Amino acid sequence: MADSSNADQKYRQYHPYEQVYSLPIQNLYNLPTSPEYLFHEESTRQRRSWSENLTYYTGSGYLSGAIVGGIKGSVDGIRAAEPGDPLKIRINRVLNTGGHTGRRFGNSVGIVGLMFAGIESWLIHVTDSDDFLNSIGAGLGTGALYRAASGPRSAAIAGAFGGLTAGLVVAGKQTMKRYVPI
Repeated sequence: MADSSNADQKYRQYHPYEQVYSLPIQNLYNLPTSPEYLFHEESTRQRRSWSENLTYYTGSGYLSGAIVGGIKGSVDGIRAAEPGDPLKIRINRVLNTGGHTGRRFGNSVGIVGLMFAGIESWLIHVTDSDDFLNSIGAGLGTGALYRAASGPRSAAIAGAFGGLTAGLVVAGKQTMKRYVPI
């Protein structure tokens, strides 16, 4: 419970029903204006934790893969329609191919995000630094690990592609921070 005489600068007054009811001031809540951390070390770092990265990369990879795969599958379903098919069959074909391709793409890109987050977090832990080389190394390792079952040549090409892609993403992010004021 908040006291109205307490004018501490670290807290702001929050009244969830101020638009609806006129409740007495003692029913207000004191909420901090800055994020709360359990340990001081958490407040000094400017990075998400490994579990937050794992969730973020996997989830965003799955979602973007599912959307792109769903669009590609729907286009394939529209192209596969035969001239004599009724409308219900055409719609069913579009929905089935869109769903099937979306699931497949989403799972594949989600696994790539999972591997990237794991390798990047491991590299940050091993090197005890958070720099662009960790992201490039994670991209290289992810590409190589993802295509390792296809043979060493395919793994090497995919690793180079993953490292190059991660490097381009990091460079684009730094360029955006420098030249685009947000």
